[in-house]
Amino acid sequence: MKRLSIIAAGLLIGAATLQFSGTASSQDGWITLMDSTKMGDWTEVGKANWAMKDGVLTVDKLDGKDISYLVSKDSYKDFQIKAEFWADDDVNSGIFIRCKDRTKIDAKLCYEVNIFDKRPDPSYGTGAIVDVAKVDPMPKAGGKWNTYEVTAQGTHLVVVLNGQKTADVQDTRLSEGPFALQYGSGVLKWRKVQIKPM
Repeated sequence: MKRLSIIAAGLLIGAATLQFSGTASSQDGWITLMDSTKMGDWTEVGKANWAMKDGVLTVDKLDGKDISYLVSKDSYKDFQIKAEFWADDDVNSGIFIRCKDRTKIDAKLCYEVNIFDKRPDPSYGTGAIVDVAKVDPMPKAGGKWNTYEVTAQGTHLVVVLNGQKTADVQDTRLSEGPFALQYGSGVLKWRKVQIKPM
């Protein structure tokens, strides 16, 4: 009887291990940095009124003249990012990747995956990588929920907005660094941000 109990306990532990492994593997290595339950742990560069409201990270006002960024605590080399965001028509935002300096974020020190429907030069507007990969025609992100998928693998950079590839380029300038969420103007909401190191 004792032996049967030990076997049964072993089977239960094995089943539990399999179940846990299945749950872990279903994430396929994705790390959730921000979702409807948490803002996540970021370093803020420049000040804005970032706040969790109704399950989304919302920002609509700068505190001063400088653009605001939420910078990841970790640095990444090769990775995929999935980010869900809502932008109004006046938003100036973006995802800055492989930043050289985590205290100074701009398109010269990072790759800027743009969210800027009203950019004066639309070739580097929403869907483009500023000064690296133009977009034509420029898609519109304003007034709806959108999903960005950004892949950086070696020198190969790919941007997909709402299932449509908007940039696909080779560039050797930057190889590693943190990434940042930008706020410059308008009303912006982030619903989920995930990264998968490769």
